[in-house]
Amino acid sequence: MQFDVLTLFPEIFSGYMTQSLLKLAIERSLVEINLHNLRDWSRDKHKCVDDRPFGGGPGMVLKPEPTVECVEAVQQMGSEPGHLVMLTPQGRKLDQKVVEELATHDRLVLLCGRYEGFDQRVSEILEPDEISAGDFVLNGGEVAAMMMIDTTIRLVPGVLGDADSSRFDSFSTGNRLLEYAQYTRPREYRGLEVPEVLLSGDHNAIARWREKNSLERTQQRRSDLLDDKNKGKTK
Repeated sequence: MQFDVLTLFPEIFSGYMTQSLLKLAIERSLVEINLHNLRDWSRDKHKCVDDRPFGGGPGMVLKPEPTVECVEAVQQMGSEPGHLVMLTPQGRKLDQKVVEELATHDRLVLLCGRYEGFDQRVSEILEPDEISAGDFVLNGGEVAAMMMIDTTIRLVPGVLGDADSSRFDSFSTGNRLLEYAQYTRPREYRGLEVPEVLLSGDHNAIARWREKNSLERTQQRRSDLLDDKNKGKTK
């Protein structure tokens, strides 16, 4: 899977790309990430990509010319244009369903906003898939892009050591429950012990415990995820 990230601050990604699962996925050619600096498409000798908003107001707005021309140029660099995503608070909210949809694309082009956002004509010309990381404000789209990469690569075959790992994640398709509690060694720590059923070796009993625990945790923490049938099970 290929990601092209369009940003004013490509250096933000330098550490992120050299750690953990993403590093291994890149080394194994399962994932490719290309960084593109929006300033390289500026027509200004000072590489300026923003200006004051018409009508007044605080902050600066990203100009349409460098943004649109950068996207168009990057899309032409591949055998296919890729699915263009604009990271913006104005977009649809990122959730696991959206992640699974994005993972069906072989190439994602991620456009990271900054300041007061993009000139409206960027959206009108490029017609991107506008996506928000959530109902909060970030300093820019770079962190949101990392979130999108992190969640999407988990669904790329071969990235996770265990192919079943993503299937049992909270929010994965077919699973409207939070994941059950996990334990490892030692069996006892500061008076807290691992539930005996998990040490029993009875796989059917363990499966029943995990299902019940998932229901209980979801009821306590995210009851909005439960349908009426499952709500009744926790009582």
